[in-house]
Amino acid sequence: MNATPFWGPDFDQLAQLDPQMADLLLRELGRLRSGLQLIASENFTSPAVLAALGSTLSNKYAEGYPGKRYYGGCEVVDEVERLGIERAKALFGADHANLQPHSGASANIAVYGAFLQPGDTVLAMALPHGGHLTHGAKVSFSGKWFNAVHYGVNRETEDIDYDQMRDLAREHKPKMIIAGGSAIPRLIDFAAFRAVADEVGAILMVDAAHFIGLVAGKAIPSPVPYADVVTFTTHKVLRGPRGGMIVCKAEHAAAIDKAVFPMMQGGPLMHGVAAKAVNLAECATPEYQAYARQVIANSQALTSTLASHGLRPTTGGTDTHLALLDLQGVGVTGIDAEQRCGEAGIVLNKNAIPFDPAPPSIASGIRVGTPSVTTQGMGVPEVQHIGDLIARAVLSTSSEERVAIRHEVDALVARFPAYPRG
Repeated sequence: MNATPFWGPDFDQLAQLDPQMADLLLRELGRLRSGLQLIASENFTSPAVLAALGSTLSNKYAEGYPGKRYYGGCEVVDEVERLGIERAKALFGADHANLQPHSGASANIAVYGAFLQPGDTVLAMALPHGGHLTHGAKVSFSGKWFNAVHYGVNRETEDIDYDQMRDLAREHKPKMIIAGGSAIPRLIDFAAFRAVADEVGAILMVDAAHFIGLVAGKAIPSPVPYADVVTFTTHKVLRGPRGGMIVCKAEHAAAIDKAVFPMMQGGPLMHGVAAKAVNLAECATPEYQAYARQVIANSQALTSTLASHGLRPTTGGTDTHLALLDLQGVGVTGIDAEQRCGEAGIVLNKNAIPFDPAPPSIASGIRVGTPSVTTQGMGVPEVQHIGDLIARAVLSTSSEERVAIRHEVDALVARFPAYPRG
């Protein structure tokens, strides 16, 4: 069994000890290489990040923070974490950074723990309109333990209804206001949220999980100057390892750190912290800034192409890495579109649209994102071709047509492979 260059001899050892697992890992690599990955929340992290994830830092218990650990032998991991913290502060212009959250949800839980008590009121975007589970959905801790009030989008513009957000804040006096979500194609007016938060005396949290990579690449405005605290994942446009991070104003540093540990988590994953630090160094380069700009250009080109085939983009387009397409006009459900594209080698997801008449398990829309294909080196001509392929797959009921599309997908990814062989 031949290992890929960035796995090296360790993979050969795995193949000998556990050939079944080795085969599964190679199958997943093959899946990534053989199709178009258009999940907006996914990306291909670098071999350098993968090397840090596979390092011996995985062995070290390091409960606490640099210089204040509960275990001995932390002199090296202290330097690792300090390096990551300084890189995060410099990249985002933040007073304080915490790299320990295991995920975006973990980061959000910590912010609730830092500022709220069970039963307190939180104002956030409704999940069906583009919010997130951790923003007060009934099935989440955030909806079970806190009084969640939700704003949505304007029916006409399909963008955030800032007037409704302000009116609800004045009525309910939330202790915390959350901006951000998982299916918002337009830029967010952080100044408007800041003004409302100041008016009602609320903490302003921005969940920047989806777009923080565009901020890191200086391609869109940053929420950091406006928010009390910003949470995000490190594995979307940012192109780092799976994990979470928090940056905040200096006055909240102690509360955030105590909420992450010991309130919400135990020992940090130090191999993950190291991988985040590697990723932050990558994001500070001119090459990454060019990448972030290309992600948006590709997203807008893909969205325009899909619109030309009758797949209507909500809000009329996108300013970011993702677009939400309403399929009602072409008479196809989101689940059918997802399955048809999957058969053609195009991976995307069904997604509810604002005021969706269909249940979430069916959905009337799809969500597409360009981080992964941009990492592969594709530009506007390629994503326009991808838009044509998506439209053909969505609109056709012919399995033969999807086989033909699959051949075109194969040719495209052969030119722009994921994790190219050395």
